[in-house]
Parts: sequence; C-alpha cells; structure tokens
Amino acid sequence: MLGGGCFWCLEAVFDRMKGVQAVESGYMGGARPRPTYEQVCSGATGHAEVVRVTFDAEQVSYRELLEVFFAIHDPTTLNRQGNDTGTQYRSVIFYTSEEQRQEAERTIADLAQESPRPIVTAVEPASEFWEAEGYDQEYFANNPNQPYCRFIVAPKVEKFEKLFGKKVAGS
Repeated sequence: MLGGGCFWCLEAVFDRMKGVQAVESGYMGGARPRPTYEQVCSGATGHAEVVRVTFDAEQVSYRELLEVFFAIHDPTTLNRQGNDTGTQYRSVIFYTSEEQRQEAERTIADLAQESPRPIVTAVEPASEFWEAEGYDQEYFANNPNQPYCRFIVAPKVEKFEKLFGKKVAGS
C-alpha cells in the first residue's frame, strides 16, 4: 500500500505498469472504521489516501514499484502534494512484511543520497485497508477530461511513460 498524495494519480500510473495485476484506491493509517471520502478529505480521520497494488513478482519487483512511486510524487513535502494539503496526502509506504519494510528503507536511503532535501516518506506497518467508494476507483480512466485529471493526473502518467517506457504495459 502506497500513499503519495491523491490516490487517483497513483492508481492511473500503476494501472499502466507491466506486472501490476490490480490497483485499488482506498484509505489506511487512521482510526475511524469504514471512512468515507468526505471524512478522509476533512483530515480528521488520520487516514492517508493510498493504493493497494497487487503485482506479479516475476514481472516486476517491489523495488521497481517503489522507484516508480518515488518518481511520480514529491517525497520531500510533508503532508502535501502540489495544491493537495493535509495528512491524508502524506507520503507513506505501508508494508506487509519485514522484507518490504527493509526494501522501503533501503530505497529511501538510496534516494536520500541524491536528494537535495530530506525525504519525509514514512514507512509504517499496514493496518486495515478501507476500499474507497466506487466513483473513486479507476477515476482517471473514467474521467480523463475532468480538469484535475487533465492538469494533475495526466502529467504524472506522461512522466511515468517517459521515465519508465520499458515498464509500461504493452510496450
């Protein structure tokens, strides 16, 4: 589970990645059971917007997923991605195994050596995943002409395709 700002951006990118079998938008890391989009957006629940990425480890490694994750969001801004502000937009990796935790920490350490600013991405154990509402699933695919999608999501998809061309499904 990865949180890097609005889940629509992450979902749109990972949907296009070789080896990714499914991407679901949802919420994690908060205290309220079954939070709604409106509740999470208020910032009062403590949840982050995240994507749950199911992948085939024979086609794509966890490290490769993390490399894409770090390339398509700013891991140096605390509780913010562009104009989206609040703890629900924090940069966070929720791990499900000790191996994932170690790989996340190694990736962050490697990235920190090259970054002019501190990496603020949190690494936390996964908690309950709450699937987002139906209208938030595949949002970019279903609403490509919506202004947020055109001006915020589409450039991230284009950046992924430019930087990781060989990792784009169908290439």
